[in-house]
Amino acid sequence: MQLLASLFLPTYPDSPGPKVASNAVAVARQLGATLDAAIINVDIPDVSNALSSFLLDLPAKIREVEAASRDRGKALLETVAAEAARRNVTLTRQELKAQPALMGEAAATDARYFDLCMVGWSPSNEAAQMIAEAIVFSSGRPALLLPDTRDVGMLGHVVIAWDGSRVAARAVADARPFMERATAISIVTVTDEKMLSSRDMGERLANGLGARGFKAKAESIRTGNNEIGIALQEHSLRIGGNLLVMGGWGHSRLREFVLGGATEGILSDLRLPVLMSH
Repeated sequence: MQLLASLFLPTYPDSPGPKVASNAVAVARQLGATLDAAIINVDIPDVSNALSSFLLDLPAKIREVEAASRDRGKALLETVAAEAARRNVTLTRQELKAQPALMGEAAATDARYFDLCMVGWSPSNEAAQMIAEAIVFSSGRPALLLPDTRDVGMLGHVVIAWDGSRVAARAVADARPFMERATAISIVTVTDEKMLSSRDMGERLANGLGARGFKAKAESIRTGNNEIGIALQEHSLRIGGNLLVMGGWGHSRLREFVLGGATEGILSDLRLPVLMSH
């Protein structure tokens, strides 16, 4: 079955970093996936009145911002198309439009038509944060968060953050396309962050994956003085991991995301590609 992957590219107020196009195309090639690149341009409602129009020329400023957004989107699509052609990845393209506060919702709605959703992540890019969090918590699809300042190579060593929870189990299921192509799979359980249901849960998952044809190794770590999200990433990089798989904890209340500890730590300082499911 053909895997369908999407890449969401916000164009307002800032665009993703320079690496997101090449990284997303590289992942699609590794998975043998068709890639859909969706730019999300801004649509600013005109709420001006006669006085504001006279003093500020607000409609003209709105047109200027929207035109700049469209120009950035066009440039992003051209960059993705060039990378896809160079790597022989089948590409489709689309343009979405949303009000600033609803860009994440637009991405989450569109994401439901794909198997894997990718977004470049930077803690300084508010639009990327909004879209990534909306995809994780509202789309029902796995989100692959890609660092937008460094190259992503082969995702051959998959590291699974495992605590036996529902969201962790969902993440493992969503990671199957990566595990099928992996050269190594490591299962990591953090033992000093919260109460765990059993001491052998990592080994049990490894045995279950083994019965399905995946060779996996289980190990336990402690956070020490680090936040759990940082500890997981540091351990993954230390053992040569290329992809961290984990469940995303959180929910939306009045459009503000309340994140669990591991999720918040990952999103505050992304050091490697992270596949996150909720």
